[in-house]
Amino acid sequence: MNQEYLKKYARLLVVSGLNVQNNQIVVIKSPLEGSGLVHHIVDECYKAHAKDVIVKYQDEIITHKRYLYSDPEVFKDVPDYDAEFYNQTSKEKACYLTLVGDDPDLMKDVDPSRMMDYQKAFRAKTKPYRNRLDYMECQWCIGAVPSLNWAKKIYPDLDDEVAIEKLWDAIFKVCRIDEKDPVENWNRHRASFEKNVRILNEMDIDHFVYTNLLGTNLKVGMPEDYIFCGGGSYLNDGTYYFPNIPTEEVFSMPHRLQVNGRLVASMPLVYNGNRIEDFWFEFKDGKVIDFDAKMGKDVLENLLNADEGARYLGEIALVPYSSPIKSLDTLFYETLIDENASCHFALGQSYPECIKEGLNQTDEELKERGANQSLIHVDFMVGTKDLQIKAITRNNQEIDVFTQGNFSLEFD
Repeated sequence: MNQEYLKKYARLLVVSGLNVQNNQIVVIKSPLEGSGLVHHIVDECYKAHAKDVIVKYQDEIITHKRYLYSDPEVFKDVPDYDAEFYNQTSKEKACYLTLVGDDPDLMKDVDPSRMMDYQKAFRAKTKPYRNRLDYMECQWCIGAVPSLNWAKKIYPDLDDEVAIEKLWDAIFKVCRIDEKDPVENWNRHRASFEKNVRILNEMDIDHFVYTNLLGTNLKVGMPEDYIFCGGGSYLNDGTYYFPNIPTEEVFSMPHRLQVNGRLVASMPLVYNGNRIEDFWFEFKDGKVIDFDAKMGKDVLENLLNADEGARYLGEIALVPYSSPIKSLDTLFYETLIDENASCHFALGQSYPECIKEGLNQTDEELKERGANQSLIHVDFMVGTKDLQIKAITRNNQEIDVFTQGNFSLEFD
């Protein structure tokens, strides 16, 4: 791989992704194969005057064996010492970098209920940590690092070294790593988000209507005082950071009780190592009342049954079909990248930053205003080349937001 680009990528994740502050603790989670990148990231953290850098390597083979062979009851609770690490470090205002890159097929022989039980238990036990992330007290960022099995899944006909190299090249491209300063590249990228966000927030939208030839025909109500966000986010203290690198989306929250119609996925979803293909949902008053999938229906059913909020939408995200990621014409089997190639929604938890004064309100107050509450947040892609999205404003004006899969002339 290009070692100079690797160092630039590490700098981007620390400076723009996390925006590490003076005397701040940094927690890094990474696959074992990410150690080379992690070494550069640690260097950059200390250059940013981090107080400490804690690295937690994940061995996906051991994780797989645990899910496969442990007693199912193990996954219904999380030890206090595991939960307390996240609760305590977040209390100290740490920031968190997660590098993804596991084998997309590794968990396909694991009972999906085991992984769902663990995720529910972990989120419940680490609620203070989750709240500090959701309520903008701590920065977090997700990036990507290639593993051999992930690369071979995407490029099965290439030799091992060539597949790894090609995946690195793709990651550098979608993360806008080139001969220029990557932080400056992302400052320019930020400006494009701010324009689209401003237009959407000034429209005072009552609802969207989505249609395409796949069969999507969906009305999506928006809460009063919704806020579209995009690119990066602000902590309560004004620190600006990018939660996802790469990112191409502007996003908000739909009203949890005002989604009606059929929504058809346009790309497969890999969830907990299980692939879900050719799936759709039918919504009534916000709730999924029917669904199907040609592959992975049992996984989808487990996801929808995670808790009460899992059958409602928590995020609406707009991504042009012409995005740089879509132009690669590659399915990456990793939501971090694939969601930025397509308009998408998320089942589950909504983000308090997506409604006026949301960061100052309780869960119950947010729910009353239309926000969804859940232990899960799972993105799935719906964008197509022919996707049409119309916005109906609260004064009954009809505006084209997307035509033929991309932002309309309103956004030029």
